[in-house]
Amino acid sequence: MSRVELVVGILAGIVQGVVEWLPVSSQGNLALFLTAIGTDPDVALQLALFLQVGTTVSAATYYREDIRRAIEAAPGWRPDSAYNEENALISYILVACTMTGLVGIPLYIFAVDLAGELSGGVFVGLIGVLLVLTGVVQLTSESMSMGDRRQPTLVDSVLVGAVQGIAILPGISRSGVTSSALLFRSYDPPEAFRLSFILSIPASLGAAALTVVGAGGLPGINPDAALAALLVSAVVGYLMIGTIMRVVDRVPFWVVCFGLGGLAILGGGIVFLV
Repeated sequence: MSRVELVVGILAGIVQGVVEWLPVSSQGNLALFLTAIGTDPDVALQLALFLQVGTTVSAATYYREDIRRAIEAAPGWRPDSAYNEENALISYILVACTMTGLVGIPLYIFAVDLAGELSGGVFVGLIGVLLVLTGVVQLTSESMSMGDRRQPTLVDSVLVGAVQGIAILPGISRSGVTSSALLFRSYDPPEAFRLSFILSIPASLGAAALTVVGAGGLPGINPDAALAALLVSAVVGYLMIGTIMRVVDRVPFWVVCFGLGGLAILGGGIVFLV
């Protein structure tokens, strides 16, 4: 591994660890960054997909207690008792992931390239506009609450899983569409982001595996540089989750909406133009 490859790997890990949790396409933006510094486009896309494993480790580590409780509830899970308090999280994960597969796999197989080129950036930008409008509502009407729901229902799980399936298309932000869906379902911001980030764990692993298998591996990527990028993305991603959760817990939500909405509009515009 050359020094240049190591530097590229570290920079790629930093970018992935930051953008994975923002309402911009981490895959699109990381691939764009790598291409801009001279990486072959095909290799850039493969590395962008591979590094989702690093930020998956971030989420699994940050929410390890939630995952432990979900695993403990899994043996007693039954569809007819899916949304009692004890197993609400495992029910949410199972139902949402099922919907993600039902929506995402057909899109990936039949329309990923075309749909990404035509609608990815526009879709991310639309999410940003909705977030900014939400911020306007919050700012102009302090008495209006976005809600304080905490336990996902069957409708929530189906909706979030479906929009997450759409996010398999290039240019669409997974965290942007899932957290937005939860916010507009009247969840409070910390809970919306928590549920979105937890759902990223199986979703990112599935998307990375699907793409790597479809591409026949990760040719052209130095294994040591890829490992360095993976480790950096995991560490930066963990720190980024903590930062976002502190922000949404302490800062007025209209400020968060304006900030994240602006980033989504910017990211969507970049993807659309490129």
